[in-house]
Amino acid sequence: MEWFIAVVVVAALGVAAIVAAGGLGSMAAEPIKDTFRQDLPTARLLTGEDLGRLRFGVNLRGYAMDQVDDLLDRLSAEVAERDARIAELEVSVADQPPLTVADPADGYRR
Repeated sequence: MEWFIAVVVVAALGVAAIVAAGGLGSMAAEPIKDTFRQDLPTARLLTGEDLGRLRFGVNLRGYAMDQVDDLLDRLSAEVAERDARIAELEVSVADQPPLTVADPADGYRR
């Protein structure tokens, strides 16, 4: 009788292990993407506040790489655009004559 109880307990533990491991079914062919996709504003450039609120979804192996890659591509394009604008403004400022500041001691007396 003791052997019978031992066999039933081992069988019950085996069934519990199979159920805990996902049953007898097979895994899906495509991985399930259970990540939060945060939409960033597209009508304007990103601000520091946008980047401060940004959170990437986490999947089985860490951050969702496609989300990180998309953001890095966008940031690199925006930084390149801003750098070009800064260079353009620096050239236009360099072409103008320098500003002179009047000395307050000249012609101003109480």
